[in-house]
Amino acid sequence: MQYFRAVQEGKRRAAKAQMKLFDAGGFSMLTLTTKKISGEFLPVGEEEYGAIITTDDGYVVVVVDDGGYTKAQSKAGEQDEAREIYKKLLQNGTEQFGGGKVVMWAREYPVIRD
Repeated sequence: MQYFRAVQEGKRRAAKAQMKLFDAGGFSMLTLTTKKISGEFLPVGEEEYGAIITTDDGYVVVVVDDGGYTKAQSKAGEQDEAREIYKKLLQNGTEQFGGGKVVMWAREYPVIRD
């Protein structure tokens, strides 16, 4: 797939995830729109799974595709705040991410489990 097409499709998919997270937490921003696999740029996946990770700034709720590539994130905050946002995200129909780590920007983060 051409890079431009991958970016355009990925942006559409990430924006959809961003709105779901916004509905759950009142704030959301796009993270990744593309991923690079075997040297090829691809859009982030259609799938939408929720997870909580810890960054240097605090607990963050993310929406990821089936490969763990983040499409949207909440603002960093306290653990209880992240759990509330995550709970609402799941109540609104997003499934829990089953993997052990997610990719956001150029870093991998372990998924926080209850």
